[in-house]
Amino acid sequence: MNIIAQCTTVAALIYRIKYFDGKLPSMDPSLDWSANYAKMMGNDDPLFYDYMRLFQTLHCDHEGGNVSAHTVHLVGSTLADPYISYAAGINGLAGPLHGAANAEVLAMILKL
Repeated sequence: MNIIAQCTTVAALIYRIKYFDGKLPSMDPSLDWSANYAKMMGNDDPLFYDYMRLFQTLHCDHEGGNVSAHTVHLVGSTLADPYISYAAGINGLAGPLHGAANAEVLAMILKL
């Protein structure tokens, strides 16, 4: 649970190391999760905060009905080891109707 809770900080740090100076700004308690994530990535534009909220909402909402999430839940419901459940979900990404979806969304955003 602690690792999952730190995913955004780790992702922002990796981004900062690759594209900036590697220094992570501190979180601002007056901002929500999406705005803090955008700020940690190096963007202080309130319009980008709104974009990040929309992006996160769409992707978080997606987690219940896609192949990989459903597979993880299904395999996990058998009381299988969590690693086996995660592996099953990752294997669900192999199909072009699910795994290629993110690439198609990115291509659409770039066209916009």
